[in-house]
Formats: sequence, C-alpha cells, structure tokens
Amino acid sequence: MAFPATRMRRLRMNPLVRSRLEETDLAPRRLIAPLFVRPGRRERRPIPSMPGQDQLSVDLLIQEARSLSRLGLRSILLFGIPERKDAAGSGAYSPRGIVPQAVRALKNEIPELLVVTDLCFCEYTSHGHCGILKGGELDNDATLEIIAKTALAQARAGADIIAPSGMIDGMIRAIRQALDKGGFRDRVIMSYAAKYASAFYGPFRDAAESAPAFGDRRSYQMNPANAEEALREVDLDIQEGADIVMVKPALAYLDIIRRVKERTHVPVAAYNVSGEYSMVKAAAQNGWLDEARTVREILTALRRAGADLIITYHARDLLA
Repeated sequence: MAFPATRMRRLRMNPLVRSRLEETDLAPRRLIAPLFVRPGRRERRPIPSMPGQDQLSVDLLIQEARSLSRLGLRSILLFGIPERKDAAGSGAYSPRGIVPQAVRALKNEIPELLVVTDLCFCEYTSHGHCGILKGGELDNDATLEIIAKTALAQARAGADIIAPSGMIDGMIRAIRQALDKGGFRDRVIMSYAAKYASAFYGPFRDAAESAPAFGDRRSYQMNPANAEEALREVDLDIQEGADIVMVKPALAYLDIIRRVKERTHVPVAAYNVSGEYSMVKAAAQNGWLDEARTVREILTALRRAGADLIITYHARDLLA
C-alpha cells in the first residue's frame, strides 16, 4: 500500500527497531586480519605507508594475535618477510622458513586461532616476481612445482587454510594434489581466484618488501576492465579444488563480488587491500572523514555485495 498507509520511516524511528532489522552484520567471525611476520626477536617495524600496521617478529606476532583474540577476532592471514631472498624464493617452501616458524608458534600458543597462510613468492624472490623466471618471463609450470612444495610446508606447520595468491594457471590443482598425497585431504584452500593488477596494492609492496625489480605483474594478474574473465577464473579454481574463492581488491570490485556470489555455491572472500586502507587513514588524519563511520560503511558494503569473509587491515580498529 502507498503513503500514508505505508510509511517506511516507521521502521527507522526507533533505534531498537532499527537494530533488529539490520540486514548485514559485521560480526568478528566474518573478519580476517592480515599480519606481517619477519625474522628476529622483539622486532617491530612500522609500515610508513600503512599507519597502524607493522612487521612483527614471531614473539610480537603472538602478542598481537592474543590481543586480537581478546577483541573476538580469531582469524589471521599471515605474510612472511624472509631473512634472505633468492631467484627461486626458497624461503617460502623451507620448513625452517619464517611462515612455518610463525605458524608452529601460533598454533602452540593460541590453538584456537584460525591461521591462513598466503602462498606466493614475490616476498621471497630476489626479482620480486611471483615464481620462477625463464628468459625474463614467469615460467608458469615450473612455478607450480614450488607452489606445491610451499603448500606442504605450510600444512605441515599447522596452517588451517592455504591461500595461494599468485594467479598462476593450475595452482589450485597443484596444491590440492600435493595436499591430498601428503595426507592433508581436509586442509582448506582459499584461492585468490579473481585478483586484479591493481594500483591499490602500492602500500602492500612496502609492507611485504615485494616490489618487482623490473616489469610488472599484468601477465598473470587480471585486467581491471574485465569481469567475464573473473568468472572464468573462479569457475576453474572451483573445478580444481578451491574451497573458498576471493576477489581482490574489494572496494572497486563490488560488482565482481556480487557476480561471483550469485554464480557460485562456495564461500566468497573479499580482500580490503592496503591502498583502500591507507586512503581512509590519510583522509581521517587530515580531518576529511570520520574514520570509524567510513570503515564500517565500507566493510558493510563488502558484506552487502556478498562477501562471506572480509580480509581487512581495519579489523582491530573496527572491534576496539
């Protein structure tokens, strides 16, 4: 019925009614906090382009994870900064590498923590590309071999979810086969299935010390102009064994999140990336935005678009 019998404002006037009718939640279980771990002890290196974010040694990483857990956030995504880099990114798949070390320590100290491990090589290679190079180009199939080795190293350390981010063709199949053969059939794979070659990654490259020494990553990450290609990528990853699929970045790709959610029957994650975080921080520091309201609005938009899980550097600020 039309006005005046129907008054939509009736459902907005009383804050108690408003809260009961809120359609989209931002419960802590929906959030995953990215953290950066580095070698050393009592090491905290602030990331200048990402205010409030740090590279942490394992002992301080455990403290940070405990602090987040007290806020109700018990899921983290772990990135490693190795002591040394080489052409093959061997620090990624070494059982003594920084991420396996950190996972073992976290699982020993905080067993209830859900630990997701990023699987890529840009932080570990001397050239900053996401795998093995041949003639100056990424060798897709040679990279699959070290992807499988890294997945096994992370699973053996105790990672709950393996999250490959390199956009290497066949990476999910290689990981699924390696995990199954290695006795980890129940280990979850969260694929960076639709990862775009985005300008929003700039601050992350400072955080992870992963800027390419030459060229760029547009031959393996996706063209921001393409949507249908993202759906093909998602379909292929699910066929190869992905349990969760991700869209990255998030804020400029709400349409992709929605289309992926409507197309698939697996959980969908969205990565609220470094550039999206740093823009809000910079504007808030200048007094141009109300940071708390802006963060909640952005993350609510990601949930509303269809994200079941949100990876965000804002997690602590949202819950504190």
